[in-house]
Amino acid sequence: MKMIQNPHSENMSEQSPLTVLVVGSGGREHTLAWACQKSPLVQRVIAAPGNPGMAKDGCECENVAADNIEEIVQLAVETCVDLVVVGPEVPLSLGLVDALAQAGIMAYGPKADGALFEASKSHTKAFLLKYGIPTGAADSFEDASAAKEYLNTAAYPIVIKADGLAAGKGVIIAEDHETALQTVDDMIVGAKFGESSKTILIEECLVGEETSIHVIVSGSDYIILPTSQDHKPIFEGDKGPNTGGMGAYSPADLIDDTLMQRIEAEIVKPSVDGLVAEGVDYRGTLYIGLMITTTGPKVIEFNVRFGDPETQVLIPRLETDPVEIMLATIKGELGSLDVKIKNDYAITVVLASQGYPESYPKGEIISLPKTLEDNEMVFHAGTKKDADGNILTNGGRVLGATALGSNLHEAAEKAYRLCDRISFDSKYLRRDIGAKELNRQTT
Repeated sequence: MKMIQNPHSENMSEQSPLTVLVVGSGGREHTLAWACQKSPLVQRVIAAPGNPGMAKDGCECENVAADNIEEIVQLAVETCVDLVVVGPEVPLSLGLVDALAQAGIMAYGPKADGALFEASKSHTKAFLLKYGIPTGAADSFEDASAAKEYLNTAAYPIVIKADGLAAGKGVIIAEDHETALQTVDDMIVGAKFGESSKTILIEECLVGEETSIHVIVSGSDYIILPTSQDHKPIFEGDKGPNTGGMGAYSPADLIDDTLMQRIEAEIVKPSVDGLVAEGVDYRGTLYIGLMITTTGPKVIEFNVRFGDPETQVLIPRLETDPVEIMLATIKGELGSLDVKIKNDYAITVVLASQGYPESYPKGEIISLPKTLEDNEMVFHAGTKKDADGNILTNGGRVLGATALGSNLHEAAEKAYRLCDRISFDSKYLRRDIGAKELNRQTT
């Protein structure tokens, strides 16, 4: 790809209102675009490819695929974009931020060397072990026979992961030896996840309660955002296959101040210091998936971008302008920024199409509320617009109904009332998002 220069970037004043390009089309990207639209620093928001929810909020949606690196850069140059906010992991792993840097355009998100920490689970596991960061024991395999031999002496249940990107679906918890052997065949021999499962990671199954933290990293500086908890399984009670996430809430009081101090000392700081030691100039969000075990917090995974649906509860809780945070991260000024958080609780409930994460219908007309109350938001994830102007379902996860409240109970009540004001034929949702936390608060 030839190097493209952005003529606008050379003359951009620090005080000039920004033109921002948000890359992606899901609920996470809608939330980021919504935040950019609200920012006093921003005059124009473009989304590629965007979705109808973003368009309704005033974004200019351009039909450019998020993983088409050359066209995204070209779009940024032609529209005189000042800042690109990259939502999904795929364009990050393909080097979008590297290409934008060559064109002289600021971008929020790690370059390809940083994105490798999500693109390869084996790479991350080796990093964690090298720097003594608490995590489960694991080994990686490219050969099915070697993997099966390893499984002959393994303790069950055991976790088997596709090494590469698999849209949140490349993780299988094998309860027994037979299931584990079949999973190895499916992934390596059957290429269930294509190139992503050419290598697999077989990992100790950590037991405890899962949560996550989002860390904004700018070189050696970092800020830990409020805690949040996702709900991966499709069915209530955390049953059934894993999804991309059926809902989230924040803060997750599972992590108290004492535990957070331990997480920072044992996991966050060693991770950031390790990135610096590896020569990775990381500027973006580091999502750390954690299991809180009886012996302490352990890392399940790294992601190199905001979580989805965690973004839908974290961004609305920021009192400090998210655009200001992203600019400080890119410019190396994060250490001097005082990030403020609202006292509110937030919850988002995903409205999915019945059948997700397997086969599900598309093209159903969605009925949305004509007006929203204060502290209510509907973020589009899998929608499209037809020629008649109807909003249609176009994915497994369709919408995220989000609400803020003075406590989690109030936020949950508002979010579920909002869910009940939205309809489409195959609408499915979990009615227990945040239930564990609510139970802890009432016992």
